[in-house]
Amino acid sequence: MNNKELFIKINEILLQNLKPSEELERLITEGYLDKEPFNKIKKLNNIEQNPKYHPEGSVLKHVFLVVDLASKYKKYSNDEKVFMWAALLHDIGKLTTTRVRKNRITSYNHDIEGEEIAMDILNELTDDDFKQKVSKLVRWHMQPLFYDKNLPFFQPQDMINDVEYKEVALLSLCDRLGRGNLDEDRIKDEKERIENFKSYFEK
Repeated sequence: MNNKELFIKINEILLQNLKPSEELERLITEGYLDKEPFNKIKKLNNIEQNPKYHPEGSVLKHVFLVVDLASKYKKYSNDEKVFMWAALLHDIGKLTTTRVRKNRITSYNHDIEGEEIAMDILNELTDDDFKQKVSKLVRWHMQPLFYDKNLPFFQPQDMINDVEYKEVALLSLCDRLGRGNLDEDRIKDEKERIENFKSYFEK
């Protein structure tokens, strides 16, 4: 498959499969994601995460969990294609930002760098405004966490200038639930946090 055909194939997997991770993993195993720009997705398997927050392991393992959850939640999105590609690329910025600091794995600013990397990937594959919408959703996917933690990185006005807050909330929900070893209380808590984020804008 050439890049255009592979883009179409991945798009079909994201939009039609109930569990997209299975087919995406097959594409990786069979070598289809060895070439630019798709190899950036494959390389996420080499990026480790802080086990305190991500007991599931590598960034790619997390992304697969998020994509599978997103396939269940995409019916609530205003644009399923944008939403699913944002789920696939939401942590792509961890390729360039992941560091070990004081024996802790961190990925500061992966949302900011992720916007640019997502745009670079999609620039090679499509020429419509879809790529802009995906990259902006990647850029702002951390905002619910920043709101929840009362961090200075929360930028509500800048965010709503670029994206709809409900789309950010939906992606963030999948991001926060797409982790290993979550019990029912933690799942309930994460859902409440997302509702609080939405309430901020609804008020």
